Amino acid sequence: MDHSDSAHQRRGALLAALACTLVGASFTANSVLGDFPHAGGQAIRYAFASLLLFPLVGRRGLAPLRTLGWRGWGWLAGLAGVGMVGFNLAILAAERTSEPAVPGVFVGCAPVVIAVIVPALDGRRPARAVLCGAVLVAAGAFTVQGWGRADLPGIAWSVAALGGEVVFALAAMPVLRTVGPVLLSAAASAVGAVEALGLAVLLDGRGWLRMPDAGEGAALLWQTLVVTVIGFVCWYQGLQRIGPERATLFSGLIPVAAAITAPAVGAGGYGPAQAAGSLLVGTGVAVGSGAFGQRLRGRRRERVVASGAPGAPGVAADASGTAPARRGTERGADGAAAEPEPGPTGSMVKTPPAGRAPRAARPGPGDGAPCGAGPREG
Repeated sequence: MDHSDSAHQRRGALLAALACTLVGASFTANSVLGDFPHAGGQAIRYAFASLLLFPLVGRRGLAPLRTLGWRGWGWLAGLAGVGMVGFNLAILAAERTSEPAVPGVFVGCAPVVIAVIVPALDGRRPARAVLCGAVLVAAGAFTVQGWGRADLPGIAWSVAALGGEVVFALAAMPVLRTVGPVLLSAAASAVGAVEALGLAVLLDGRGWLRMPDAGEGAALLWQTLVVTVIGFVCWYQGLQRIGPERATLFSGLIPVAAAITAPAVGAGGYGPAQAAGSLLVGTGVAVGSGAFGQRLRGRRRERVVASGAPGAPGVAADASGTAPARRGTERGADGAAAEPEPGPTGSMVKTPPAGRAPRAARPGPGDGAPCGAGPREG
């Protein structure tokens, strides 16, 4: 992996981590909206978010949406209905009969599910590092949240929330390739607003919306501007760079961020168990994303380069003559390497020593590589 690809992967990981941290902080905002019409609030949130996102889609505008076809729009409707609106309604329903920790634990298992499902869909085995990291992330989420009181309906709705989290990652991939992160966030928010409005009218009738108080208004503003506009775009940019298997590992940061921000509204505390769970989540993310392996490979390359081993990347032959001469460089009678002369196209052409006819041009074992790096001659 070259430097540019490594930077690309790091940027994707940082974007996914930021998005999940913002979503985790929104769980604290949800505690303020307990008495507010939930489906109606989601409809307002997604509608305003789409209005803010559509002007940011760039030069192509809405043109990519016309290329989706019925299948692409089906993915988009499923993403908004199950991964966004359905996920939020499932969390709310689970918290009505169980403690909030219960759906949090199930949602924390999403990395394990993704680590198994995505390779199965591709016809390959799960990557061992990703699977181990996902298990550590799930264990960390469990440690942060605890288990709490639960009943059968609460567990069922928690499983539904887990399904919504998985769909939020997987259903985006076929559409993301076509429309990009910003337009996907805008279109999904618009579709989600329509779906949430339909549910609000169906479930709450005329009471589907009311004027929020100051705290509820601040929470809705946070969910609209920070979680949806910024968080969704960051999430899909990260998903585009590192894929769903590694991006979903960062969902373990959701309960960590919720536990850290909960004391701000008096909804919980952050103690030794939360700290231990946060450490487990961080370790799982590092293992699953390959950060440990990349660091070890980088240190190994540094040791090889520092030792000056022949064939090591970046190790050049010694110009003083103590190292063996490159096979592609001829030497004159005085032992000094012949100076290259500019060719007709500006390239450097090697000049053979006096008294020797030039060889036919062919790739020598030393051309472009340190001595010993090319194939051997018979």
